[in-house]
Amino acid sequence: MNLITLADENLQFFGEYSCLIFEDSVFTNRQMLHAANSLSCGLAAHGITPGNKVVVMLPNCPEVLVGYQGILRSGAVIVPVIPLLPGKELNHILLNCDAAAIITNRDIFIKNEDMLKSIAILRHVIIVDGEAPAGTISYRDMLGNHSEEPACRTIKENDLAVILYTAGTTATPKGVMLTHNNLYSNAVSSAASHGTKSTDITIVALPLSHSFGLTTMNKAYKYGNLHILMRRFQAEEAFRLIEKYKVTDFPGVPAMFMMMLNSPESAKYDLSSLKKCLSAGAPFPLAGMTAFQQKFNCQVFEGYGLSEASPAVATNYHDRPVKPGSIGQPMPGVQVRIVDEQMRDVPAGVAGELLVKGPNVSAGYYKLPEESANTFVNGWLRTGDMAKMDEDGYLYLVERKKDLIIRGGFNIYPRYIEEVLYKHPAIQDAVAIGVPDPVMGEEVKVYITLKEGKAATAEEILSYCQYQLAKNKLPKYIEFIKAIPRNPMGKILRKELRKLNYAE
Repeated sequence: MNLITLADENLQFFGEYSCLIFEDSVFTNRQMLHAANSLSCGLAAHGITPGNKVVVMLPNCPEVLVGYQGILRSGAVIVPVIPLLPGKELNHILLNCDAAAIITNRDIFIKNEDMLKSIAILRHVIIVDGEAPAGTISYRDMLGNHSEEPACRTIKENDLAVILYTAGTTATPKGVMLTHNNLYSNAVSSAASHGTKSTDITIVALPLSHSFGLTTMNKAYKYGNLHILMRRFQAEEAFRLIEKYKVTDFPGVPAMFMMMLNSPESAKYDLSSLKKCLSAGAPFPLAGMTAFQQKFNCQVFEGYGLSEASPAVATNYHDRPVKPGSIGQPMPGVQVRIVDEQMRDVPAGVAGELLVKGPNVSAGYYKLPEESANTFVNGWLRTGDMAKMDEDGYLYLVERKKDLIIRGGFNIYPRYIEEVLYKHPAIQDAVAIGVPDPVMGEEVKVYITLKEGKAATAEEILSYCQYQLAKNKLPKYIEFIKAIPRNPMGKILRKELRKLNYAE
């Protein structure tokens, strides 16, 4: 099965229906499909052939979804890019993937015009809004061929569909190669795990340039439910949309849910329709999750994934017990192992590296055979995440392997320290890292953001920790900052904090 057939069968099975609302404008599945077919023919007319790479660099909007289907229907490969990406990283991606075209907006083009014009392999810049600047092509003109048929019908399930570049939180972004089957299988498994129904109304604030957002929209084709798309997340706007459209489901990252929890605006809106929230992309502090569920009377199902797995690996299922603090059980068709440094399976309850195998797992990184060989071993994806599994098969994420703090030869898991800090009534956000120490190798340093109107001193925080943490896990350094650095998906940029300390 491929993603083109997935969209075609959506129309055949459900007929025409309202599938998307964006900024209070309604779009049907037939309209979206017609536009995608037209775009595919426009791309083909401009020389885009099967296997060519087309970058989509836009904030959330209907043109992203039309663009994705249009690119696939031309036989080309989607390369999603977050709209706030710095020019240096964009330049790397364009060159690395041999991009033949980019679909973007005027603001992004103007900001990166000189760099885009300097890349010889980039044949076309397609502008979705306003008048196309000189040397670019209007998106509307690309839709001029109003075809009911896609430009290419020879797509196979194992053909490359997407090259998804990692967020670059630890190194230069790597292109994860995902096939039609990788993404299709993951979308279907995700929808089944969460009990998706055609009557569900889902709000989408996740970036469509990220695998989490991409899969959220892909599974809509299979189950025919309405999605409310946000250009970007804002807590009060989310409240307004939930009330107006009687939203039932909200997939998001913990940072979004915490902003909703801490917003005083929530009391102005009727949010009683909201029944399920899916949290992934980063660990959700248990204290925050509990408070969110109590405040909004809404069940949070925590899951786990990564780009290399299309992305979903595990989740708490809608029809099974939810275990607080667990990322749930493996998705249908997905196998997992917990192993030690010698790749030997460890007993239940023992932490080790999480390995993943299944139809959702990528074949490797684009143009990086050595990196691929190190990460994808005998069909198993080495996630680099430390986890443990209980007797019921529920997984618990412990830490990124590279984020472990090693103090005096003993492993300290930053997340354990952070969970303790989040319980403090004055703390809004917190992160623990290891910093160099000539005696112990590393010491624990914590960065803390306080809640508005709250006050606390380093001495008070340390005194609080002494009742919660073993002596060897106590932070030696405590620093208050205005905001914890995060990427667009809410993941903490620990490398930025480490740079500060290694430079000192």
